[in-house]
Amino acid sequence: MPGTRPDRAGPRLVAVGSATPPTSYSQQELLEIFKVEDPRIKSLFLNGGIQRRYLTLPPELADGTRLSETQGDLLRKHATSGVSIGAEAVHKCLKEAGAELSDIGHLCCVSSTGFLTPGFSALLIKELGIPVTCSRLDVVGMGCNAGLNALTSVSGWAAANPGKLAVMVCVEVCSAAYVFDGTMRTSVVNSLFGDGAAAIALTSDGEDGSGTGADAGAATGAAVGTGTGIAAGPRLTGFASQIIPEAVDAMRYDWDQEHGRFSFFLDQDIPYVVGAHAERTVGRLLAAAGLRRSDIRHWVIHSGGKKVIDAVRINLGLTRHDTRHTTDVLRDCGNLSSGAFLFSYQRLLEESVVAPGDNGVLMTMGPGSTIETALLRW
Repeated sequence: MPGTRPDRAGPRLVAVGSATPPTSYSQQELLEIFKVEDPRIKSLFLNGGIQRRYLTLPPELADGTRLSETQGDLLRKHATSGVSIGAEAVHKCLKEAGAELSDIGHLCCVSSTGFLTPGFSALLIKELGIPVTCSRLDVVGMGCNAGLNALTSVSGWAAANPGKLAVMVCVEVCSAAYVFDGTMRTSVVNSLFGDGAAAIALTSDGEDGSGTGADAGAATGAAVGTGTGIAAGPRLTGFASQIIPEAVDAMRYDWDQEHGRFSFFLDQDIPYVVGAHAERTVGRLLAAAGLRRSDIRHWVIHSGGKKVIDAVRINLGLTRHDTRHTTDVLRDCGNLSSGAFLFSYQRLLEESVVAPGDNGVLMTMGPGSTIETALLRW
């Protein structure tokens, strides 16, 4: 739905649900588990604004060390844990929407922490018993920005199929993409990412903007369920994105020949690259809708890391209160890659502070290097 005209109402976000693995660890516990002694690496873990992360660690051996996982082990973890948390997130999302699995007309699955064929969409349809006639899409390998890339496509499907339910689920098993070798390169990643899945449901009433608010939501709810989220959810009214080609190698997930597995790489300058381009991208998003930054009451930004959040906040002139949900998710879960912004969005909704007429901005950042934004209106 890129380039959506401000006078046309987009699909409505009707519900969100999230899930994590059953095991979580403090940063100090992780340092002890992997017997990290390097003070520089300890500083990465303890000074990054993260307290705990949900992870599926390799099994502990008799001598107290952890099993060294092969790439095959990691791919199996990606599939097994991913299906588990992905299914839980979908169930929670549908419960919030007052919908059933049989209501899903389109399923989009997003992941960047492993490669599967068939992908999560097929696996979740089998696992959950979603109708086999469900339209589906897998978005793989786009990184932390991928949730909004996929949401653009899913919102287009919802707009073209009024009254039908579309679900997007971001499934990231970041612990299936770790390399433990004691170097600073791998330690940056190992200190930051966590496992989690988040699902969001969308639907469209097919109106051009006149049917907004609870009445339109109730009309849509009759088609897909009776949950209160349908009447209260905001509409997606626009998208804007920007890729920064000169920083194409700054964030990568590629093959590490030395370790015989895939590995993340994050350039230390990423916060400054993202921060320097954030204002321009947000500016185009708001200009298309005739809005100013002061018209935005709610900001939902990807929990990319403490320095990334600070860079975006400073460049956009935001307060710490504006980014409270982003920093809280980072503190409690680490960087959850493509689904992180949905965890923040869920916390915003749980706060019960949104009101009819409020505007909000969703923002994610990732490889490319890329900035993705979306505009919401309650």
